[in-house]
Amino acid sequence: MSRLSQFSSEIAAIAIIGLSFLIPFITDSPFAYSTHNLIAVAVTAAFSVYIMLRMDLMTFAVPAFMAVGGYAAAIAGLKFGIVDSFFLTALSFVAPAVVALPLGILLLRLRGIYFVLVTFLLTQILQLLIFETPDLTGGTNGLVGMPATTIFGMELADNKSVLLLAIGVAFAAAIITALVSGYLRREFAAIEENEVLAQSLGLVVWRYKVIGFVVAAGLAGMAGFSLVNMLLTAHPTSFSPQSSVNYIAYTIIGGRGSMLGPVVGATLLVWMSSIFSTHGEFSEGLYGLLIMVVVLAARGGIVGTVAALWRRLTRNLGSETSAAPIVGTVKEVAHER
Repeated sequence: MSRLSQFSSEIAAIAIIGLSFLIPFITDSPFAYSTHNLIAVAVTAAFSVYIMLRMDLMTFAVPAFMAVGGYAAAIAGLKFGIVDSFFLTALSFVAPAVVALPLGILLLRLRGIYFVLVTFLLTQILQLLIFETPDLTGGTNGLVGMPATTIFGMELADNKSVLLLAIGVAFAAAIITALVSGYLRREFAAIEENEVLAQSLGLVVWRYKVIGFVVAAGLAGMAGFSLVNMLLTAHPTSFSPQSSVNYIAYTIIGGRGSMLGPVVGATLLVWMSSIFSTHGEFSEGLYGLLIMVVVLAARGGIVGTVAALWRRLTRNLGSETSAAPIVGTVKEVAHER
């Protein structure tokens, strides 16, 4: 994808999330509020996967960093009485980012399946730490009754306010993602294309991989804060290792090649999952069938496939338009003769 297309995708992703601020003022449906809350969390977490895929790294550590960010915000609220939304959002980014820095220096030496395996085990280990530290995390009971957050002194206690905060967090995550992926566009592209060649040409690969890993961890932490704020509870089951598959699916099915992909993938799959949940025992099968259809019909993800079709259409139209004057010229020459 060209640089202009990438920039357009980033603007479109930010604009779509920005427009979603209108949702609480359009409808009062509890179902719509709940679904869009989950979409905002999913989009924020999917941005974490997107950053890593830009470096051709598949990570299963998103739930682990979500737990660090979510629990950090819950502990700050319950044990220290800190409820300012700006502070808690910043804390949920910084806490997992600080944890990710030394981990990244160690883990990013691994590649391929070894990196995938270690990141999955990282989520398992963090689950064990949560269970074994009940004085800090509440153990199997979690941290219940997180106080309502505030913004400029106003309490965000009702469903509309909670949704607006989740969208605001997703909007901030989109801006961070656009800035980082835009600023490091060439470095990430070089690493994704051929890491060994990029390193041989003088690119300090490990430095950019650590930066990407730390930012991805921070974005996941922000998603964890949104989830905890929505549930008013930080519980281990909210950050299960299996949930990492969903966040990866959102990004790949939406389209890993552009920032718009995670937004489209998360919105489609979360929305359809909510609809399928009304079908009882058929919900999992319907959800799996949807994923299979999308994967088979759109190998480059939804956004990538649509973009490819659009380029092909415009190319065909352009070739027909350019051919018309040539045909006319040939006819004129023949007529003169």
